[in-house]
Amino acid sequence: MCGLVGVYGSGGGTVARELLYAMGGELVHRGPDGTGAYFDGAFGMLSTRLSIVDIEGGDQPLPNETARYWVMQNGEIFNHPELRTELESRGHRFATHCDTEVLVHAFEEWGAHCLDHLNGEFAFAIWDRETETLFLARDRFGIRPLFLLEAGRTLCFASEAKALLRHPLARRELDPTSLVESFMFWASSPARSAFAGIRELAPGHYLRVGPDGVREEHCWWQLRFAAGNERSWTRGDEEAEELRSLLDDATRIRLRADVAVGSYLSGGLDSSAVTALAQRHTPHPVRAFAIAFEDRAFDESPYQDRVASALGTELTRVVISANEIAALMPRVVVLSEKPTLRTAPAPLLKLSETVRASGYKVVLTGEGADEMFAGYDVFKLDKVRRFWARRPDSRCRPLLLRRLYPYLAQDLGRTGALLQNTFRGSLSDTSDPLYSHRIRFDHAARALNLFLPATRDRASGTDALHNELLARLPADFPTFTPLGRAQSLEIATFMCGYLLHSQGDRMLMGNSIEGRFPFLDYRVAEFAAQLPDGLKLPGLREKHLLREAVRALLPAEVVRREKQPYRAPILRAFVGAGAPAYVAELLEPARLAEAGIFSPPAIQRLLQKCQRNEAVGVTESDEMALVGVLSVMLLHEHMVARPSLASPVKPNRLVVGARVRFTAGPSRAQRREIERASTPV
Repeated sequence: MCGLVGVYGSGGGTVARELLYAMGGELVHRGPDGTGAYFDGAFGMLSTRLSIVDIEGGDQPLPNETARYWVMQNGEIFNHPELRTELESRGHRFATHCDTEVLVHAFEEWGAHCLDHLNGEFAFAIWDRETETLFLARDRFGIRPLFLLEAGRTLCFASEAKALLRHPLARRELDPTSLVESFMFWASSPARSAFAGIRELAPGHYLRVGPDGVREEHCWWQLRFAAGNERSWTRGDEEAEELRSLLDDATRIRLRADVAVGSYLSGGLDSSAVTALAQRHTPHPVRAFAIAFEDRAFDESPYQDRVASALGTELTRVVISANEIAALMPRVVVLSEKPTLRTAPAPLLKLSETVRASGYKVVLTGEGADEMFAGYDVFKLDKVRRFWARRPDSRCRPLLLRRLYPYLAQDLGRTGALLQNTFRGSLSDTSDPLYSHRIRFDHAARALNLFLPATRDRASGTDALHNELLARLPADFPTFTPLGRAQSLEIATFMCGYLLHSQGDRMLMGNSIEGRFPFLDYRVAEFAAQLPDGLKLPGLREKHLLREAVRALLPAEVVRREKQPYRAPILRAFVGAGAPAYVAELLEPARLAEAGIFSPPAIQRLLQKCQRNEAVGVTESDEMALVGVLSVMLLHEHMVARPSLASPVKPNRLVVGARVRFTAGPSRAQRREIERASTPV
């Protein structure tokens, strides 16, 4: 695991070393164990390393045998031992035991098709010295980030946007379209970032750039769900067995490391299953890490204790308060580099700090299970609304919503305004490709009134953003089953844009921790995508097949319990006597006017409403709007108006052309082997 940054001025010139060192300084938290840099005329790249595999010999950059190709990677290739054996049988010679070196030989052997051979979570760069061509690639789901800054014939890339903002060609200003999109979809698309002129390389894509400035960008993988006319029913016994086998192997290979691997344990089905599977492949008790909340409404600690006791794991728990969440939010926003409508990342940042303090660098987590096996209420709501839409005048069918939202039971017993306004909107428009998420998107769009008209005018309109979302879905998206379409939308918006980014990579790497996600092993994902809908969501029972697959591994009450969505307190973190001073400062009319993003009167009305209702609470929409506004203002404050710049790094491994020099790192014998392998023949 590492932080990557690079500059390629394909129009000529030489990359300034001090510039690259300054850009790399912004990524030290991603890799505190060493820095390697490579310079070759108009190209330069730098890695800050978190050493996990081949700790002594795996410093980057790494070459192939002839030193024609040089590679740097952020992430892990979990099937690297098998690939290494295959590549050695084809005549390739290895100088290290690092998984990153497998990439350079695989690229030499198969070119861009090497990506099809990889089972991992990665973003990497390969430089071809002979053709002066740069190859960038990102894993299937975009678990590892890769941002791009393009200006003329100069291309810069980095694991985080803050590194790109150090380049003279970057502009420190927020992108209004990204802000609007984040409020609508809860995350921005890869086509942009929170900062003007900076975008992501999309998940499952690669980019090739040559000395003539020509760029080839290609989608090499997309998850495709079963078509509506494919398998409709099966008991699922064989599927449950196959799923358990796939998950078991996905977990097994994610335990490969030269450091200890722990596990996150929320007490829910997903993380409990991963912890149980990890325990099967570990001779000692797995070290599990968990979050508890002072507010009992959010707490799952009794289930954590039950699972830990049943599995014999060693459990370390962090208890967090609303005040601690508020205190963490400025760092959460700087690390995530984008607006957030939730406080859920803050406890995860605290948890990764505890993992690091416990001497661990790697944890397994349960992310991805809800998207792959239909665990969220959005999937149930889509099913109920489609059922209701067949008889829109029915008084009985909408009563099914009580299963999803028990607190609305009184209103659901009559045709109240809440029911009409919240769930009946566009009820009969079941041909709408965004039908499953239309309610969410429309409700979120109301918060756009918080923006100044000038901000909205500079942003793409809602229709354009809807069309852009549809354009990045698989071409055969219309043929998916309704559940498959809902899952595909959830993956494209919430999972890739928020869950793996703001709650995943950034909160882990903020404390130099690598997260590994067995449910996002591509074999598990592709298997899940082709399952009949009835095995994932029979009736309103979420994740049915997953429950059956892991039933024998976990306590019965954990297998049976309905999903409790992971959330964290919002309102009481930011209003009342314990509210941090930055809330009043950032939402003061003059400060809002200075930023020029939000309407000061609209924000004052929202803040006053939240303050008046501190005791009884406000709607989820109001809470999310408050967090969204605060996160944008924190982003503007700490990364645009008054940024704090990191110190430059000093590489301990420097490569110029094909010559390696060390100031620290591998042993003398290992250095000789690396230098011998990197000398052109």
